Amino acid sequence: MQNPLHSFQERLSKNQFLLLLSLVVGLSSGMAANVLKWIIHTIEHVLTSNFVATQGNELYLLYPVIGILLSALFIKYIVRDNIGHGVTKILYALSRNQGFIKTHNTWSSVVASGITIGFGGSVGAESPIVLTGSAIGSHVGRRYNLDHKTLMILVGCGASGAVAGIFKAPIAGLVFTIEVLMIDLTMSSLVPLLVSCAAAACVSYFISGTSTMFSFDLTNGFSVDCVPACLLLGISCGLISLYFTRVMNAFEKVFGRLKNLYLKFALGGIVIASLIYLFPPLYGEGYSTIETLLNSTDSTSAEAVMNNSWFYGHSNMLLVYLALIVLVKVFATTATNGGGGCGGTFAPSLFLGCIGGFIFASLWNMWAPFGITLATTNFALLGMAGVMSGVFHAPLTGIFLIAELTGGYQLLVPLMIVSAVSYITIHAFEPYSIYSMRLARRGELLTHDKDTSVAQLMVLDELIDKSRPTLNPDMKLGKMLQIVSNSKHLHFGVVDAAGGLLGVININELRNIIFRSEFYQTFTVEQLMQPPKDLIRTDLPMTEVMAHFNSHDNSTLAVVDAHGILVGFLTRTRLFSTYREIMKDFSEE
Repeated sequence: MQNPLHSFQERLSKNQFLLLLSLVVGLSSGMAANVLKWIIHTIEHVLTSNFVATQGNELYLLYPVIGILLSALFIKYIVRDNIGHGVTKILYALSRNQGFIKTHNTWSSVVASGITIGFGGSVGAESPIVLTGSAIGSHVGRRYNLDHKTLMILVGCGASGAVAGIFKAPIAGLVFTIEVLMIDLTMSSLVPLLVSCAAAACVSYFISGTSTMFSFDLTNGFSVDCVPACLLLGISCGLISLYFTRVMNAFEKVFGRLKNLYLKFALGGIVIASLIYLFPPLYGEGYSTIETLLNSTDSTSAEAVMNNSWFYGHSNMLLVYLALIVLVKVFATTATNGGGGCGGTFAPSLFLGCIGGFIFASLWNMWAPFGITLATTNFALLGMAGVMSGVFHAPLTGIFLIAELTGGYQLLVPLMIVSAVSYITIHAFEPYSIYSMRLARRGELLTHDKDTSVAQLMVLDELIDKSRPTLNPDMKLGKMLQIVSNSKHLHFGVVDAAGGLLGVININELRNIIFRSEFYQTFTVEQLMQPPKDLIRTDLPMTEVMAHFNSHDNSTLAVVDAHGILVGFLTRTRLFSTYREIMKDFSEE
């Protein structure tokens, strides 16, 4: 039976069909986001609804371990693929894989993260659902054989729809895709993203109502007197973001050195179980803690975050307790993923920001410099934007997401101050976000720099001329001329029995002998070949490939794989004509 959308593909223009698909992707992403939230909340409610608030609970030692074990076994034996670092995978797909994301990502991240977080893993559901949405977009685009540029837009539609759906934040979904995934803001991409965000948000509104994700009552509006405090909070959030990023990378390397699944699980399980047992707010996404702090008008009402812990009733220890959580949250998050679980850093960054902002305002109020007191709830909200902006290097996403999550639009000016200062602070130490730094170090990151982006969109394998005949070193000149006579090319590779490149024959440099038949049986290819002046490896990013032609003034270069096997030849003419075609497409949009 023919898919009904195929008939629309034949009748509609390319742009009209893209808008239709963006609607489908948005609706699907929004539904996936709500399914994931339902799985998490159902499991969490079943496991923890009977916990007593006034004491610690030994089940905190068990539940998270069970969750990451089940998730690890599901990934290893059912998915059989790595599904961690969801946003990083999307960035790689956009930069190096022409928007191709494996089909299993449309469901595998939902199952794995639902189990991990529902059982208490200290991570967020947002990165997995963003990967799910992007995979939906990739799958839909490939199903209708769309070109890679359109496919990348649909990947962005899936990501933006996922953010809009899980947070009920359509503007944040749009800004996230532009700011974090580097989808360029052209009319051909903007309108589909808007359609997808609106569709996903409407799905969430239909399922759970139009209320914001967190309830928040503005205590005091913005005052210019608070600007110094906002500046200092921005710096503090930037430093918290830097600490979180650096420690996470270092701790991930510890897990990276462990090759055995069960050793990783043992280390991750011990760390996460111990930390959650001591600090129950680390259980799951931590959104209940955020809700508590955003609605705590004083330290007494904020003491609810100490429920279920051995710190219960020690109100004088509240700020120390929260500060310790800020320090250990990164270990809980990394141990969850490193031990075999699946989750992201959205929720941890919001969690840290909320606690960091609350601590900052509480400490400020102890001294009340210049006679100014701060509303702890407002600064808890501002801290959420600050840490998110720092961790993701995405100040606009931080501003609009927090405003939409809480309805705190009256605080847009301080949100802008805190987010900008946090971003400036961390950028002085880390030029890339927690998502993009791994790709940036390998030169595989798509950016808003059009030259770099166009180079990343080019696929080396599609540009290589693989049709040229190869020569062996023992071949006589006469035999060589018979082989190359039907070719219009001048450069040919000389290879050994395994295909390894030994040298290059340039016909132009042999003109003084190729017309003298007396040499046909005298000279061999080995005597006439020259070592290649320069080579291109298939694993080089396109920016470096182009640099080889620019710096050495080459017209044709041999391309070899990682083992030195000749793949073919690449010409300057073909490389730069392709570059100009893609750049022309960018300009026309």
